[in-house]
Amino acid sequence: MLASTEIIEQLPRGFVFNTWYVAMWGSDLQEAKLVPKTILNEQIVFFRKEDGSVAAITDRCAHRFAPLSMGKLIPGDRIQCIYHGLEYSANGKCVKNPHAPCTIPEITNFKSYPVEEKYSLIWIWMGDEPADQSLIPDYSCLIDTPEMYVTRPGYLKVNANYQLVVDNLLDLSHTSYVHAGILGNAQTVDADIKVNQVGEVVSVSRPSINAETPGILQVMSPPGFEKGDQWSTISWYCPSNLILEFGVSKHGEPKEKGTGYFAIHLLTPESDRTTHYYYTAARWNVLTTGDDKNSAIRDKIYELRTFAFAEQDVPVIEAQQNTMDNAKYLLKPALLSIDGGPVRYQRILQNKITQELKK
Repeated sequence: MLASTEIIEQLPRGFVFNTWYVAMWGSDLQEAKLVPKTILNEQIVFFRKEDGSVAAITDRCAHRFAPLSMGKLIPGDRIQCIYHGLEYSANGKCVKNPHAPCTIPEITNFKSYPVEEKYSLIWIWMGDEPADQSLIPDYSCLIDTPEMYVTRPGYLKVNANYQLVVDNLLDLSHTSYVHAGILGNAQTVDADIKVNQVGEVVSVSRPSINAETPGILQVMSPPGFEKGDQWSTISWYCPSNLILEFGVSKHGEPKEKGTGYFAIHLLTPESDRTTHYYYTAARWNVLTTGDDKNSAIRDKIYELRTFAFAEQDVPVIEAQQNTMDNAKYLLKPALLSIDGGPVRYQRILQNKITQELKK
Protein backbone atom coordinates (compact mmCIF):
# COMPACT_ATOMS: atom_id res chain seq x y z
CA MET A 1 0.00 0.00 0.00
CA LEU A 2 1.36 3.41 -0.95
CA ALA A 3 2.03 5.85 1.86
CA SER A 4 1.01 8.79 -0.33
CA THR A 5 0.78 9.94 -3.93
CA GLU A 6 4.06 11.78 -3.55
CA ILE A 7 6.77 10.43 -5.82
CA ILE A 8 10.48 11.05 -5.41
CA GLU A 9 12.14 10.63 -8.78
CA GLN A 10 15.68 9.50 -9.36
CA LEU A 11 18.24 11.17 -7.14
CA PRO A 12 18.91 14.86 -7.82
CA ARG A 13 22.37 15.98 -8.86
CA GLY A 14 24.32 18.26 -6.61
CA PHE A 15 25.31 18.51 -2.98
CA VAL A 16 24.93 20.78 0.02
CA PHE A 17 28.23 22.65 0.24
CA ASN A 18 27.82 24.94 3.24
CA THR A 19 27.99 22.21 5.82
CA TRP A 20 30.45 19.85 7.52
CA TYR A 21 31.54 16.51 6.10
CA VAL A 22 33.83 13.91 7.62
CA ALA A 23 37.12 13.86 5.73
CA MET A 24 38.67 10.95 7.64
CA TRP A 25 39.36 9.59 11.09
CA GLY A 26 41.89 11.66 12.99
CA SER A 27 44.10 8.58 13.32
CA ASP A 28 44.32 8.35 9.53
CA LEU A 29 46.25 11.61 9.28
CA GLN A 30 49.73 11.04 10.63
CA GLU A 31 52.42 13.68 11.07
CA ALA A 32 54.54 14.42 8.00
CA LYS A 33 52.05 12.69 5.71
CA LEU A 34 50.04 14.05 2.80
CA VAL A 35 46.65 12.41 2.44
CA PRO A 36 44.59 12.98 -0.72
CA LYS A 37 40.79 12.79 -0.67
CA THR A 38 38.15 13.56 -3.26
CA ILE A 39 35.10 15.15 -1.61
CA LEU A 40 32.10 16.49 -3.56
CA ASN A 41 34.11 16.01 -6.76
CA GLU A 42 36.90 18.24 -5.42
CA GLN A 43 40.45 16.91 -5.05
CA ILE A 44 41.88 17.95 -1.69
CA VAL A 45 45.12 17.21 0.12
CA PHE A 46 45.22 17.08 3.95
CA PHE A 47 48.20 17.39 6.25
CA ARG A 48 49.07 18.19 9.84
CA LYS A 49 50.85 21.44 10.43
CA GLU A 50 53.79 21.69 12.79
CA ASP A 51 51.45 22.61 15.67
CA GLY A 52 49.38 19.46 15.07
CA SER A 53 46.35 21.19 13.58
CA VAL A 54 45.02 20.14 10.19
CA ALA A 55 45.21 21.96 6.86
CA ALA A 56 43.33 21.16 3.66
CA ILE A 57 44.02 22.74 0.27
CA THR A 58 43.32 22.01 -3.39
CA ASP A 59 45.35 18.97 -4.45
CA ARG A 60 46.76 20.43 -7.64
CA CYS A 61 49.79 22.41 -8.65
CA ALA A 62 48.90 25.36 -10.86
CA HIS A 63 51.88 24.82 -13.18
CA ARG A 64 51.31 21.40 -14.75
CA PHE A 65 48.48 20.14 -12.53
CA ALA A 66 50.50 17.47 -10.73
CA PRO A 67 48.77 16.41 -7.48
CA LEU A 68 50.42 18.16 -4.56
CA SER A 69 49.81 14.99 -2.55
CA MET A 70 52.61 13.41 -4.62
CA GLY A 71 55.02 15.99 -3.26
CA LYS A 72 56.45 16.35 0.23
CA LEU A 73 55.98 18.41 3.37
CA ILE A 74 58.83 20.77 4.14
CA PRO A 75 59.47 23.07 7.14
CA GLY A 76 57.10 26.01 7.52
CA ASP A 77 53.92 24.04 6.80
CA ARG A 78 54.62 23.97 3.10
CA ILE A 79 54.05 21.40 0.37
CA GLN A 80 56.72 21.16 -2.30
CA CYS A 81 55.38 19.97 -5.66
CA ILE A 82 57.11 16.82 -6.90
CA TYR A 83 57.27 18.07 -10.48
CA HIS A 84 59.05 21.43 -10.47
CA GLY A 85 59.42 22.31 -6.80
CA LEU A 86 56.84 25.07 -6.43
CA GLU A 87 55.91 25.48 -2.76
CA TYR A 88 52.42 26.00 -1.34
CA SER A 89 51.43 27.20 2.11
CA ALA A 90 48.64 25.86 4.33
CA ASN A 91 46.32 28.60 3.04
CA GLY A 92 46.64 27.37 -0.55
CA LYS A 93 48.96 30.11 -1.82
CA CYS A 94 52.10 29.50 -3.83
CA VAL A 95 54.89 31.04 -1.74
CA LYS A 96 57.93 30.00 -3.74
CA ASN A 97 58.86 29.56 -7.38
CA PRO A 98 62.45 28.29 -7.47
CA HIS A 99 62.89 29.08 -11.17
CA ALA A 100 64.44 32.43 -12.16
CA PRO A 101 63.25 35.13 -12.03
CA CYS A 102 61.16 33.46 -9.29
CA THR A 103 58.00 35.48 -9.92
CA ILE A 104 54.72 33.93 -8.71
CA PRO A 105 51.70 34.36 -10.99
CA GLU A 106 48.41 35.02 -9.18
CA ILE A 107 46.88 31.98 -10.86
CA THR A 108 48.97 29.80 -8.56
CA ASN A 109 46.77 30.61 -5.55
CA PHE A 110 44.28 27.90 -4.65
CA LYS A 111 41.50 27.30 -2.18
CA SER A 112 42.00 26.27 1.41
CA TYR A 113 39.18 24.72 3.43
CA PRO A 114 38.08 25.22 7.04
CA VAL A 115 38.87 22.08 9.03
CA GLU A 116 37.99 21.01 12.57
CA GLU A 117 39.17 17.95 14.48
CA LYS A 118 36.40 16.87 16.83
CA TYR A 119 35.11 13.58 18.27
CA SER A 120 38.24 11.81 16.89
CA LEU A 121 37.17 12.86 13.38
CA ILE A 122 38.47 15.41 10.89
CA TRP A 123 35.64 17.56 9.53
CA ILE A 124 35.80 19.80 6.47
CA TRP A 125 33.56 22.70 5.45
CA MET A 126 33.15 22.67 1.67
CA GLY A 127 31.19 25.87 1.04
CA ASP A 128 32.01 29.56 0.63
CA GLU A 129 29.90 30.80 3.54
CA PRO A 130 31.63 31.20 6.95
CA ALA A 131 32.11 27.83 8.63
CA ASP A 132 29.75 27.35 11.57
CA GLN A 133 31.27 24.99 14.17
CA SER A 134 27.92 24.64 15.93
CA LEU A 135 26.64 22.67 12.92
CA ILE A 136 28.95 19.72 13.59
CA PRO A 137 26.63 16.94 14.82
CA ASP A 138 27.06 15.72 18.40
CA TYR A 139 29.09 12.52 18.46
CA SER A 140 30.44 13.04 21.96
CA CYS A 141 29.69 9.40 22.77
CA LEU A 142 32.89 8.59 20.89
CA ILE A 143 35.04 10.45 23.41
CA ASP A 144 32.89 10.11 26.53
CA THR A 145 32.73 6.30 26.35
CA PRO A 146 35.66 4.26 27.70
CA GLU A 147 37.88 2.99 24.90
CA MET A 148 37.06 -0.61 25.84
CA TYR A 149 33.48 -0.04 24.69
CA VAL A 150 34.15 1.76 21.40
CA THR A 151 34.79 -0.30 18.28
CA ARG A 152 37.72 0.52 16.06
CA PRO A 153 37.05 2.98 13.23
CA GLY A 154 35.74 1.49 10.00
CA TYR A 155 35.72 2.67 6.40
CA LEU A 156 34.12 1.48 3.18
CA LYS A 157 33.92 3.02 -0.25
CA VAL A 158 30.46 2.58 -1.74
CA ASN A 159 30.04 2.81 -5.52
CA ALA A 160 26.71 4.59 -5.30
CA ASN A 161 25.23 8.01 -4.60
CA TYR A 162 25.26 8.89 -0.91
CA GLN A 163 21.49 9.38 -0.87
CA LEU A 164 20.96 5.68 -1.56
CA VAL A 165 23.03 4.92 1.54
CA VAL A 166 20.99 7.38 3.62
CA ASP A 167 17.80 5.77 2.30
CA ASN A 168 19.12 2.41 3.44
CA LEU A 169 20.05 3.58 6.94
CA LEU A 170 16.77 5.42 7.58
CA ASP A 171 14.83 2.34 6.44
CA LEU A 172 14.82 0.28 9.64
CA SER A 173 12.46 -2.29 8.12
CA HIS A 174 15.09 -3.77 5.81
CA THR A 175 17.01 -5.23 8.76
CA SER A 176 14.46 -8.05 9.06
CA TYR A 177 15.40 -9.23 5.57
CA VAL A 178 18.87 -8.05 4.54
CA HIS A 179 20.32 -8.53 8.05
CA ALA A 180 18.15 -11.39 9.35
CA GLY A 181 19.80 -12.95 12.38
CA ILE A 182 22.23 -10.06 12.94
CA LEU A 183 20.24 -6.82 13.20
CA GLY A 184 16.69 -8.13 12.79
CA ASN A 185 14.53 -11.22 12.48
CA ALA A 186 11.04 -12.35 11.49
CA GLN A 187 9.53 -11.13 14.77
CA THR A 188 10.56 -7.53 14.06
CA VAL A 189 8.84 -7.22 10.67
CA ASP A 190 5.51 -5.94 12.02
CA ALA A 191 6.98 -3.36 14.39
CA ASP A 192 5.42 0.09 14.12
CA ILE A 193 7.66 2.70 12.54
CA LYS A 194 7.43 6.29 13.73
CA VAL A 195 8.97 9.36 12.14
CA ASN A 196 9.78 12.52 14.07
CA GLN A 197 11.32 15.80 12.94
CA VAL A 198 12.89 18.46 15.14
CA GLY A 199 14.20 21.33 13.07
CA GLU A 200 16.18 19.66 10.30
CA VAL A 201 16.86 16.46 12.26
CA VAL A 202 14.76 13.49 11.12
CA SER A 203 14.44 10.47 13.43
CA VAL A 204 12.94 7.08 12.67
CA SER A 205 11.99 4.72 15.53
CA ARG A 206 11.06 1.05 15.46
CA PRO A 207 10.38 -0.77 18.76
CA SER A 208 9.82 -4.53 19.02
CA ILE A 209 8.04 -5.85 22.13
CA ASN A 210 8.74 -9.26 23.63
CA ALA A 211 10.58 -10.44 20.52
CA GLU A 212 13.62 -12.59 19.90
CA THR A 213 16.73 -10.48 20.43
CA PRO A 214 18.78 -9.92 17.23
CA GLY A 215 22.18 -11.57 17.21
CA ILE A 216 24.33 -8.47 17.63
CA LEU A 217 22.43 -7.45 20.79
CA GLN A 218 22.73 -10.97 22.19
CA VAL A 219 26.50 -10.72 21.75
CA MET A 220 26.69 -7.76 24.14
CA SER A 221 24.00 -8.86 26.62
CA PRO A 222 24.30 -11.07 29.70
CA PRO A 223 22.18 -14.24 30.05
CA GLY A 224 18.45 -13.58 30.25
CA PHE A 225 18.25 -11.19 27.27
CA GLU A 226 17.62 -13.82 24.58
CA LYS A 227 14.13 -12.37 24.28
CA GLY A 228 12.91 -8.96 25.31
CA ASP A 229 11.90 -5.46 24.26
CA GLN A 230 14.12 -3.91 21.60
CA TRP A 231 14.20 -0.40 20.22
CA SER A 232 15.92 1.26 17.29
CA THR A 233 16.01 5.01 16.76
CA ILE A 234 18.12 6.45 13.96
CA SER A 235 18.57 10.19 13.49
CA TRP A 236 19.69 11.96 10.31
CA TYR A 237 21.63 15.23 10.39
CA CYS A 238 21.69 17.11 7.12
CA PRO A 239 23.15 16.25 4.74
CA SER A 240 24.49 12.78 5.47
CA ASN A 241 25.49 12.01 9.06
CA LEU A 242 23.48 9.59 11.19
CA ILE A 243 23.44 7.99 14.63
CA LEU A 244 21.46 4.91 15.62
CA GLU A 245 20.52 3.99 19.18
CA PHE A 246 19.95 0.23 19.26
CA GLY A 247 19.27 -1.73 22.43
CA VAL A 248 17.31 -4.33 24.38
CA SER A 249 15.83 -4.69 27.86
CA LYS A 250 14.04 -7.59 29.49
CA HIS A 251 10.36 -7.66 28.59
CA GLY A 252 8.43 -5.07 30.58
CA GLU A 253 11.51 -3.45 32.09
CA PRO A 254 12.47 0.17 31.33
CA LYS A 255 15.00 0.99 28.69
CA GLU A 256 17.45 2.27 31.32
CA LYS A 257 17.89 -1.28 32.66
CA GLY A 258 18.78 -2.61 29.24
CA THR A 259 21.93 -2.36 27.16
CA GLY A 260 22.88 -1.43 23.63
CA TYR A 261 25.06 0.80 21.51
CA PHE A 262 25.18 4.00 19.52
CA ALA A 263 25.97 3.15 15.90
CA ILE A 264 27.74 5.95 14.08
CA HIS A 265 27.24 6.36 10.31
CA LEU A 266 29.15 9.14 8.54
CA LEU A 267 28.65 9.55 4.81
CA THR A 268 30.72 11.87 2.65
CA PRO A 269 30.04 12.08 -1.09
CA GLU A 270 33.17 11.49 -3.10
CA SER A 271 31.34 12.05 -6.38
CA ASP A 272 27.83 11.72 -7.81
CA ARG A 273 28.34 7.96 -7.87
CA THR A 274 30.73 7.17 -5.03
CA THR A 275 30.55 7.62 -1.25
CA HIS A 276 33.03 7.55 1.63
CA TYR A 277 31.39 5.59 4.46
CA TYR A 278 32.88 5.88 7.97
CA TYR A 279 31.44 3.93 10.89
CA THR A 280 32.00 2.84 14.47
CA ALA A 281 29.92 2.09 17.58
CA ALA A 282 29.93 3.02 21.27
CA ARG A 283 28.23 0.78 23.85
CA TRP A 284 26.08 2.20 26.64
CA ASN A 285 25.00 0.77 30.01
CA VAL A 286 27.39 -2.13 29.62
CA LEU A 287 26.17 -5.15 31.61
CA THR A 288 28.94 -7.61 30.78
CA THR A 289 32.02 -7.80 33.00
CA GLY A 290 35.70 -8.54 32.50
CA ASP A 291 38.17 -6.80 30.19
CA ASP A 292 38.84 -9.91 28.14
CA LYS A 293 35.14 -10.52 27.59
CA ASN A 294 34.36 -6.91 26.72
CA SER A 295 37.37 -6.69 24.42
CA ALA A 296 36.10 -9.75 22.56
CA ILE A 297 32.59 -8.23 22.41
CA ARG A 298 34.00 -4.99 21.03
CA ASP A 299 35.77 -6.91 18.24
CA LYS A 300 32.69 -9.02 17.53
CA ILE A 301 30.46 -5.94 17.19
CA TYR A 302 32.91 -4.48 14.67
CA GLU A 303 33.05 -7.77 12.79
CA LEU A 304 29.27 -8.19 12.61
CA ARG A 305 28.60 -4.59 11.63
CA THR A 306 31.30 -4.65 8.95
CA PHE A 307 29.85 -7.86 7.54
CA ALA A 308 26.35 -6.35 7.57
CA PHE A 309 27.54 -3.27 5.67
CA ALA A 310 30.12 -4.71 3.31
CA GLU A 311 28.53 -8.06 2.47
CA GLN A 312 24.81 -7.31 2.84
CA ASP A 313 23.98 -3.61 2.43
CA VAL A 314 26.57 -2.44 -0.06
CA PRO A 315 25.91 -5.09 -2.76
CA VAL A 316 22.21 -4.15 -2.72
CA ILE A 317 22.89 -0.40 -2.80
CA GLU A 318 25.42 -0.69 -5.61
CA ALA A 319 22.99 -2.86 -7.57
CA GLN A 320 20.31 -0.19 -7.09
CA GLN A 321 22.67 2.42 -8.51
CA ASN A 322 23.47 0.23 -11.48
CA THR A 323 19.78 -0.42 -12.16
CA MET A 324 18.99 3.30 -12.04
CA ASP A 325 21.91 4.23 -14.27
CA ASN A 326 20.93 1.70 -16.91
CA ALA A 327 17.19 2.40 -16.96
CA LYS A 328 15.88 3.62 -20.31
CA TYR A 329 13.48 6.04 -18.66
CA LEU A 330 13.15 7.96 -15.42
CA LEU A 331 12.34 5.57 -12.59
CA LYS A 332 9.66 6.54 -10.07
CA PRO A 333 9.65 4.31 -6.99
CA ALA A 334 6.45 3.18 -5.32
CA LEU A 335 6.32 4.45 -1.74
CA LEU A 336 5.25 2.24 1.17
CA SER A 337 4.27 3.08 4.72
CA ILE A 338 7.85 2.26 5.78
CA ASP A 339 9.25 5.10 3.65
CA GLY A 340 8.28 8.01 5.90
CA GLY A 341 11.84 8.69 7.04
CA PRO A 342 13.45 8.71 3.58
CA VAL A 343 10.65 10.91 2.20
CA ARG A 344 11.04 13.42 5.05
CA TYR A 345 14.81 13.78 4.82
CA GLN A 346 14.68 14.02 1.02
CA ARG A 347 12.38 17.05 1.26
CA ILE A 348 14.84 18.82 3.54
CA LEU A 349 17.89 17.85 1.51
CA GLN A 350 16.44 18.80 -1.85
CA ASN A 351 15.29 22.14 -0.46
CA LYS A 352 18.80 22.96 0.81
CA ILE A 353 20.39 21.94 -2.48
CA THR A 354 17.91 24.12 -4.37
CA GLN A 355 18.54 27.09 -2.04
CA GLU A 356 22.30 26.92 -2.61
CA LEU A 357 21.89 26.63 -6.37
CA LYS A 358 19.86 29.87 -6.36
CA LYS A 359 22.59 31.87 -4.63
